Amino acid sequence: MDVLINGARLNVEVLGPEDGPVLIAHHGGGGIGSLAEPRSTFGPLADRFRVVVFDARGCGRSEGVGPYSHEQWAADVEGLRQWAGAERVSVAGGSYGGFIALEYAVRYPRHVQAVVLRDTSADGSNLELAFQNAREQTRIEIDWEHFDRYWGGTVRSDEELKELWRELIPLYDADYDEARSTAAVEAGIYRHEAHNACFQENFPTYDLKADLPHVAVPVLVTVGRHDWVTPVSASETIARLVPGAELVVFENSGHSPQNEEREEFQRVLRDFVDRAVPEQVRA
Repeated sequence: MDVLINGARLNVEVLGPEDGPVLIAHHGGGGIGSLAEPRSTFGPLADRFRVVVFDARGCGRSEGVGPYSHEQWAADVEGLRQWAGAERVSVAGGSYGGFIALEYAVRYPRHVQAVVLRDTSADGSNLELAFQNAREQTRIEIDWEHFDRYWGGTVRSDEELKELWRELIPLYDADYDEARSTAAVEAGIYRHEAHNACFQENFPTYDLKADLPHVAVPVLVTVGRHDWVTPVSASETIARLVPGAELVVFENSGHSPQNEEREEFQRVLRDFVDRAVPEQVRA
């Protein structure tokens, strides 16, 4: 459904009981949005949560109305909370979606029940490690001009963003499956303006480390051992700075343990939310 949030029509899907506690899940991929990822990851919780998945403004099938900033994207999560009629919500996000989930937790602490993070970072330092990992890997031969254009936010069209992503996706799983990766590329929705804003305007100044010690709700931090782009050290930093945060490393995964070790990921997720958001809590 289309929902008007802060002046932009967002593509929103709601799963689960109307009276359940609300969990808002932000997709990953700056400008490469799809409801498939958050729906697959958090949809199983719809047996007792009201799970809200959506395309961020400028991403997927949502309206392309700026600004494309972390502040605005977090404000849109807050708008969805108000639309859902919940006083407090759990927020979740993987990869770039994790940046926005953390941003929301820092900016709107009064309305946060719990936070679930997957393969993300509290600042932009992970890219330096990612570039080093890219130089040292032997899985693919990298076109460095393309690589720099992708990560520098100077992509020239939606079609080019798709092709640059096609070149990079073999780096993401612990064990590369060409058919699965090709299917993922074809399933994506590509919006280069939002992507460019992510990496040209937002990421260079992104740093929430000083705010994390003030996060006072349960936080689950998950990461794949072989993640090249948001390495384990980035998740360790979050877990060290957030009081009481739980860190789980998936030993046989790259950037997507929710897919690569799906059964174990779902077990960890369910265990956490059952403790963090007790059954009797309602929106």
